[in-house]
Amino acid sequence: MNFGFIGAFIVFCIVVSHNIKKQARQKRKNDKDFWAREAEANSVRRKSLDGLTYITIPLERFPTHLLRENTTVMECIETLETLTSRKIVNLTGWTNTDLKLEYGAANITPLSEYDQNYTLLVRTLQKWADELIAAGYKAEAVPLMEFAVNTGTDVSSTYYRLADFWLSYGEVSRVEQLIHTAEGLRSANRNSILRHLREKCK
Repeated sequence: MNFGFIGAFIVFCIVVSHNIKKQARQKRKNDKDFWAREAEANSVRRKSLDGLTYITIPLERFPTHLLRENTTVMECIETLETLTSRKIVNLTGWTNTDLKLEYGAANITPLSEYDQNYTLLVRTLQKWADELIAAGYKAEAVPLMEFAVNTGTDVSSTYYRLADFWLSYGEVSRVEQLIHTAEGLRSANRNSILRHLREKCK
């Protein structure tokens, strides 16, 4: 009988069992902390939303005269025209609990709407930019993407396409500015965007 193998197997089982129990304890703690924080958030009274950074779409700066025969482009323009009358706020990286703690539970519905409007905005801007780039209007797509970056978008392709454009002109400093902006993102995409941008600068 191989007692060495049996002994090693027993140690392995003990280690695995210990790790499972440790993870279970951590999960219970995390769940407890979450629900305690959620309960606190639900008790926060409504606060003013006047201090939010509302986004205004400068549609007049965008190349609305180009590719008007392109149905995708026209859909993008129509979407942005609709968004100009709505409230738009970048709340990327904020959980519902975060928002309730900061602005009050009663504000969660309008805040969610503002954030959804923002998501639609940056996705539409990049969709439009992609159509322009595909048609050979790379320079004309830049204002769309730069505006998105200035609002704190976390759409990866916006950063990558802008970086490619500026690098094609040898404007490394512009890519470094993109990196600086990306460093301030609260998004889960932050590290991936930074890694790709830094690789492009090598």
